[in-house]
Amino acid sequence: MKKSYVYILKCADDTYYTGVTSNLESRMLKHQTGFYPNSYTASRKPLKLVFYCEFTDINKAIETEKQLKKWSKAKKEALINGEFNSLINLAKKKF
Repeated sequence: MKKSYVYILKCADDTYYTGVTSNLESRMLKHQTGFYPNSYTASRKPLKLVFYCEFTDINKAIETEKQLKKWSKAKKEALINGEFNSLINLAKKKF
């Protein structure tokens, strides 16, 4: 069964990049070396892998990546820090 990964990188400018890949080690190398010079991470090095999760279904991985990309910075940081109880409160809209 082929594995897929959803990952979050912390960039030097204190932003986060979320991606999906079937080879996390290779993808990290491409980010670190600026393999894609016009990519979001190319000018934001150094990069640090701060979160990843593994999937056996690529469609579920892609769906999760899209969901995480919509999250606020605070919600991503709660996930990264394992503060799972905070996720529900961070999902609520403030009126």
